[in-house]
Amino acid sequence: MITPIIGTLAYVVRGDDVLMVHRTFREGDQHRGKYNGLGGKVEADEDVVAGLRRELREEASIEADALRLRGTISWPGFGKGGEDWLGFVFVVDAFRGDVPEANAEGTLHWVPRSQLLSLPLWEGDYTWLPLVFDESVGQFHGVMPYVDGRPASWSVTLL
Repeated sequence: MITPIIGTLAYVVRGDDVLMVHRTFREGDQHRGKYNGLGGKVEADEDVVAGLRRELREEASIEADALRLRGTISWPGFGKGGEDWLGFVFVVDAFRGDVPEANAEGTLHWVPRSQLLSLPLWEGDYTWLPLVFDESVGQFHGVMPYVDGRPASWSVTLL
């Protein structure tokens, strides 16, 4: 049994572009140098959608008007201290607000969807990120255990 940290991860789309943060600002950041979607930990008094909306306000100064749950991923052993994570992965199809050039974690970039897999991402992201944008997949629910900072395996259920 795991007792995961619950997190959200959002891919905000504008036309064919996806908003990504290039994590370069914080020393000791486990994600330093990588591109990520937006999101973070869900607080104790939040549901996952409320947590996602808060993270989008904090990280990109936007309000999500339309979002879709694409799937979930369990990352046992992913955290800096080996913590387990459970992530809820969303696509944000419509939003209000002006995205700044940067936030506390790094610079924000609109990246063409076709170029996402050419960015420096977490090694495991190359495996599951295509599912986020695959419209033939209703939802995906995967497990990707991490050992020593690297994915050890991947299993997924597609709905």
